[in-house]
Amino acid sequence: MPELPEVETIVRELSDLSGARIERLQVLDPRLELPVHEIIGTTIEKIERQGKYIVFRLSGGRSLIVHLRMSGRLTRTRSPEEVRHTRFILHLDRGKVYFINPRRLGTVEYSRNGFPHQLGIDPFDPEFTPERLAEVVMASRAPIKPLLMNQKKIAGIGNIYSAEALWRARIDPCRAGNTLTHKEIRALHPSIVGVLKEAVDHMGTTLGDTVSDYRNTSGEYGEFQEVLSVYGREGKPCRRCGKKIERIVQAGRSTYLCPGCQR
Repeated sequence: MPELPEVETIVRELSDLSGARIERLQVLDPRLELPVHEIIGTTIEKIERQGKYIVFRLSGGRSLIVHLRMSGRLTRTRSPEEVRHTRFILHLDRGKVYFINPRRLGTVEYSRNGFPHQLGIDPFDPEFTPERLAEVVMASRAPIKPLLMNQKKIAGIGNIYSAEALWRARIDPCRAGNTLTHKEIRALHPSIVGVLKEAVDHMGTTLGDTVSDYRNTSGEYGEFQEVLSVYGREGKPCRRCGKKIERIVQAGRSTYLCPGCQR
């Protein structure tokens, strides 16, 4: 699933569409219930990220909200194989935006009153300080990795970057949040922010080459998979200590860790 870095990459690449007018909206998936007549003729005032959501702020205080989930993509171009997976097309006065959604898990909502979801603090928010992270972590008995992935606590972190941040901070992903020390939290905070920023610089992480895998708005693959430290590296040597990376399951999701560095 695209996480903060992938969504941030897409939002930045679409930022030049601020001020564009929506001249036509083709809804190609009957599951998408959108008031086309209300959207046509509006102006995109801004495109921003809220956690893992892509928000098109429209004139009149309205919003078009996209959540990519497992296989969704917003792109300015599409290949022949992507035509049948196109769920909507925004026709603008300066080009088109396609919503490619092979597994139909991505969602699109229309809001007349801004952003309707309650999310936790964003790791790129200036108020996301070590102290704020401590408030979130030390108040919970949940294992730290699923806790970092709880969007109502911290918005934007998913399976890949929670594992990477915990490896950087040398913290066992199975530790309960309220057992972490202030020293460990002070190490975890820059690990979270650092890995997310580095992933944005690498245009995110692409784990495969199928039509369902993440790409940016130009159809290019991300590059951060080339420098992942633990995620997807089961059985390979830890880049820090040489021990073999292990895979466990937490809350139905794969977790990767180094038994030498993190336990």
